[in-house]
Amino acid sequence: MLGYPWPFPGRPPKHDLSTWTVTDDWPEHIPVTEAEVDVFEAWFGDLFAELFGRS
Repeated sequence: MLGYPWPFPGRPPKHDLSTWTVTDDWPEHIPVTEAEVDVFEAWFGDLFAELFGRS
């Protein structure tokens, strides 16, 4: 297919992404447990400390 202009001949894509719609239906506040915060800090704590400094 290299050397041919887009679109390539053949079967069309399974999903036409140009027709998709993105909707933000998340609530404004999302409850988070202390256990979830602990896991997040265990995985990403060093990264955030490097980016934003230790608090």
